[in-house]
Amino acid sequence: MAHALRGEEHVEWDNPYGVGMAGLIGWTAATGSVGPEPLILFLIVFLWTPPHFWALALNRRDDYARAGIPMLPVVAGRAVTTRQILIYSVLLVPISVLPSVLGFAGVVYGGTAVLCGAIFVALAWGLHHTTASDRPAATRLFAFSIFYLFTLIAALLAGGGNRIPEQLSSRTASMTAAAEFLPHIAQAAVHPAGNLINISAEEV
Repeated sequence: MAHALRGEEHVEWDNPYGVGMAGLIGWTAATGSVGPEPLILFLIVFLWTPPHFWALALNRRDDYARAGIPMLPVVAGRAVTTRQILIYSVLLVPISVLPSVLGFAGVVYGGTAVLCGAIFVALAWGLHHTTASDRPAATRLFAFSIFYLFTLIAALLAGGGNRIPEQLSSRTASMTAAAEFLPHIAQAAVHPAGNLINISAEEV
């Protein structure tokens, strides 16, 4: 909810900047420098964030509307939201492959990025061609987006070679241990029992 406090008219667009900057700041803090690697990571997270959050927002549109939070499905409707999700998903694929193309990630990472990217786009395409009553399509994309980002970063850390700083590579074990929590996060987000947006307008 923190991004909502910056101003309601910007809620549906501003979150990718904050999420993407977190990785850029983390890389800079760990290495003391800024190069193409953190900038590409920023772009990956920047393009990943809208499909991830908007897929969730599609199934929580009524909750956002009641709370007065202008997420994209509320202010622009389902058709515009699913089209934007598809556009961002398509743009994400070539950007995600750049670490392998530029040589700071190996073939395994490149294959992982292409395969996961193709699935991501297929899910976004399917969502764009569904009706408002087809809630599982948005749920599938949201859940896969969590798996996608974790898998991509894990593959990057595991196969990054000497171009990935030692300070960052040492986090791989921690990231792997965190994987067991991802299904619980997805379940909490997409089931009514774990409604993340169950708030009133007065509480925002």
